[in-house]
Amino acid sequence: MATGEDGFAGGRLFNQGYSYTYDDVIFLPHYIDFPTESVQLATRLSRNVPLSIPCVSSPMDTVTESHMAAAMAALGGVGIVHSNLNPADQAALVRSAKARKVPILSSPVFASPSGRIESEEDFSSSPYVLVTESGAARSKLLGYVAKADWVALPNKEVKIYDYMVKSSSSDLVVPWDYDLERIGWHLEEKKRDVVAMVKDDEVVDLVTKKEVERIKGYPKLGVGSVGPDGKWIVGAAAGTRDQDKERLEHLVKAGINVVVLDSSQGNSIYQIEMIKFIKLTYPELDVVGGNVVTMSQARNLIHAGVDGLRVGMGSGSICTTQEVCAVGRGQATAVYKVASVASQSGVPVIADGGISNSGHIVKALVLGASTVMMGSFLAGSTEAPGAYEYQNGRRVKKYRGMGSLEAMTKGSDARYLGDKAKLKIAQGVVGAVADKGSVLKFIPYTMQAVKQGFQDLGASSLQSAHDLLRSEVLRLEVRTGAAQVEGGIHGLVSYEKKSF
Repeated sequence: MATGEDGFAGGRLFNQGYSYTYDDVIFLPHYIDFPTESVQLATRLSRNVPLSIPCVSSPMDTVTESHMAAAMAALGGVGIVHSNLNPADQAALVRSAKARKVPILSSPVFASPSGRIESEEDFSSSPYVLVTESGAARSKLLGYVAKADWVALPNKEVKIYDYMVKSSSSDLVVPWDYDLERIGWHLEEKKRDVVAMVKDDEVVDLVTKKEVERIKGYPKLGVGSVGPDGKWIVGAAAGTRDQDKERLEHLVKAGINVVVLDSSQGNSIYQIEMIKFIKLTYPELDVVGGNVVTMSQARNLIHAGVDGLRVGMGSGSICTTQEVCAVGRGQATAVYKVASVASQSGVPVIADGGISNSGHIVKALVLGASTVMMGSFLAGSTEAPGAYEYQNGRRVKKYRGMGSLEAMTKGSDARYLGDKAKLKIAQGVVGAVADKGSVLKFIPYTMQAVKQGFQDLGASSLQSAHDLLRSEVLRLEVRTGAAQVEGGIHGLVSYEKKSF
């Protein structure tokens, strides 16, 4: 570094043989000549999948199922539905997410008109039971039963048909593609507190007035991530075994827009052969390969034909791969190195793991990533799978690594190429994450913080940030332990950290 010169260029900093995390490095500010509102975060998940915001929910069974995938798409990001369940059930989650036009939290309960409701438990968590011809979803709606009405029913032994509210009136239904405003207007005009969303005479979802009011209280949603079919963009994870070819067939029929090959170490003959199979069998489907952390790994998967790369090994909050296997790389170094190779082939990079605040997102994106994949950052949210519990007075949800023994017993051991191993070696742990509220609320605030970070760097877009870094205009320095302490909250007897 010349006398009087600030910081290091990325190439020099990351070629010194050190493995840096996001907290290890800091960007030096650049010149501002635009307002925060001018920062554009539009990006690509893969070659042919555009997004409005660079956010991806991780394919973990405590993070992404249908509710999360729909919410992420509504925000302009994307959710990757996990594969820790049988192919038909995973495909059903994809269909459910793509069928939702608004990111409501709903798990409709269905019954046939000739059936009987035995107890309040038959309503599950829903205040209504929808009555359809087949007694299941994707069937013609005949009516509904409100839980409150059933409780007040003097004779509960009669068939549902005898006391259900019939759907002969149009008050009960709206088209599946109604937006939030039109649904709210319908509920107000018809003085109803519930409405069924119907497509081609078949029930798609159930929307309550309470749910509409909840979403209206959050920052206004944009256009969202919508695919060529007019439905939400949804991704799904798959493995690299022969039986995953059957899983892939289910997922393609369900309408996935991208498949993420889910492996802790993606530079393998198994993944390369699977990439080639997918590109030959489903040439219109984008394939994200990974995980990788080195340039040579990246080159192999790019040569095999991937449309995107997932970067990270052992950097997640519940991942112990680096400790258990002594293999991996600091995430800042990994993202910079892989992106430097991937950019030459036009392959977008997903920074997977190590994200715990908006500053980490800024660093990942500026270092070359096109998107960030988040697990713990989204776990514990309203849209994450699982029920809330209380631990020491705090409201929490379970969060576990896909390399934990608990997850492996459900099938995720294939991700670690250990599905045939008699001895299962954990590369992750099980924990709990505090209730964070809805992603529909805290992701927009997080993206605003990211925009402010980009403004401080003088970058008005992701492409601008990447260009400034590669041209060595943006400079970095390594933070000492004391600098990291100084950069956080310190020197206070107490403080209050307000949530979004």
